[in-house]
Amino acid sequence: MTTPDRAKKPPRRTAERILDHSLALFNRYGEPNVSTNAISADLNISPGNLYYHYPAKETLVNALVSRYEAALTEALTAAGPTDDAEGAWNLVPGLLRLAWNYRFIFRDLNDLLTRNRQLETRCQAALAVQQAAVRERVVRLCVIDGAPLCDEDASALSVSIVVLLTYWLSYEYVRDPRHALEPDNADAAVRHGTRQVMALLWPYLSAERRRQLRPEGGRPSSPAA
Repeated sequence: MTTPDRAKKPPRRTAERILDHSLALFNRYGEPNVSTNAISADLNISPGNLYYHYPAKETLVNALVSRYEAALTEALTAAGPTDDAEGAWNLVPGLLRLAWNYRFIFRDLNDLLTRNRQLETRCQAALAVQQAAVRERVVRLCVIDGAPLCDEDASALSVSIVVLLTYWLSYEYVRDPRHALEPDNADAAVRHGTRQVMALLWPYLSAERRRQLRPEGGRPSSPAA
């Protein structure tokens, strides 16, 4: 006679817990300053258990970058059509929030790229995806004297926006290393970065687009503004 299976709550996968704790520690202290022993101690597991899932810290970093890449795809999809002004505007705080959630990548980017050749290729690809998405919206939404931007101007504006999105948190960190990237400052960092991107875009928006984003002379309708 067989014993029926007992109903069990699915255990949280150790591999996912390791990633969650690693992300929190990397974000808080910087990836170079967090050892695998510190991660295992934070999780209250043995170093051997951690190495079973992630044989090296580089493997952990690459797994977190995979999470970032998936979240980036979701953020770009959620922005909607390229000619939707409000969707394009809301994309900016979405990308900044994503950068904040994975801020160890952006704060330690140069160091990570030096040590991790796989990451070099993946970051270039992610940058190209963002560049293409921003440029599509710039081409569809921005004008000079009522006419669409030429290719050269559209590319230059797109690059400026992507540079700001990529290095905004580095600027925040340099401005105030002890406090800027603490968890409580997430909303302020996203809000300030969004405002800077809008300063780049605003001169190239038609009066109609400006009204869409700033109804009745108020602030832009983005929740992060």
